[in-house]
Amino acid sequence: MTLVKPKAAPDRTSKARGPERTLLLGLGNDLLADDAIGLRVAAAVRQRLAAHQGIAVAQSTEMGLSLLDLIVGFETLILVDAVQTHQAPAGFIHEITGDDLKLLPTASPHFLGISEMLELGRKLGLSVPKRVRIFAVEVQDPFTVSTNLTPALTEALPGIVERVVAAVSSY
Repeated sequence: MTLVKPKAAPDRTSKARGPERTLLLGLGNDLLADDAIGLRVAAAVRQRLAAHQGIAVAQSTEMGLSLLDLIVGFETLILVDAVQTHQAPAGFIHEITGDDLKLLPTASPHFLGISEMLELGRKLGLSVPKRVRIFAVEVQDPFTVSTNLTPALTEALPGIVERVVAAVSSY
């Protein structure tokens, strides 16, 4: 049996990773129709902001505590994810700030919500984002196994991307 000496842990207390201070993180499941909206928006924004320094764009199918590794070291976190409230049409964007998260009384389907994840990071002494903005995109069908968005969300996608690009560009 060969023992492998672990590499030194990266410094997770720094204020930023290189010149990138803002992370746009698209979340979702690329196999569940509209649930992939966060991934699609992040991919489109990455292309649009390729030359914009200071902004990193990432996509993840992970949830809960697994996201902590992705966000450490950034000053600002912008999340794009699917939500289904049945209170708005598909493509409607619910904008939520980090301060709003403290007021949300509902349990997260991701086992550990964003607010709890950030608080855990703080308790562990990690450099987690101080500014958080969430674009929760109202979806029509987040449950059907499909690699395609519904027609309503496909039609809304360019407008969603424009709104997110405008918001991200202000950081």
